[in-house]
Amino acid sequence: MSIANSDTTTYPNNSSSTFLNTNLVENANSQVSLNPATALEKYKKKDSSKVVVRFRAIGNAPILKQNFYKITASNKFQAVIQFLRKELNYKTSDPLFLYINSAFSPAPDEIVANLHKCFSTDQHLIINYCTSAAWG
Repeated sequence: MSIANSDTTTYPNNSSSTFLNTNLVENANSQVSLNPATALEKYKKKDSSKVVVRFRAIGNAPILKQNFYKITASNKFQAVIQFLRKELNYKTSDPLFLYINSAFSPAPDEIVANLHKCFSTDQHLIINYCTSAAWG
């Protein structure tokens, strides 16, 4: 017996489920904004929430005077890299490696809010930094 022939049962059309499906569609359509400009403005509005970032030096990296900073959550990780370079007075040619929770190095286009949501510890995003590659 093949899988295709194993289920020959016909199921009756349940009118209550059809009613529920059309009711859900009508409710969804009524909640959709009719003005695309309003929806676009809502999408373009930059998130102003902040994320607490804690920097930890590894190896021979210079230690910051202040370890905790608040960074805008909608920024990309590239902004964190640039911020840390500025705080350490590093040039773009100087080696600097950043890791999340001593585990991995995120891509520069990652959003800080997503990293915080997934990898925060005690409501802080812990970023380890060093001058030579430490972890994969």
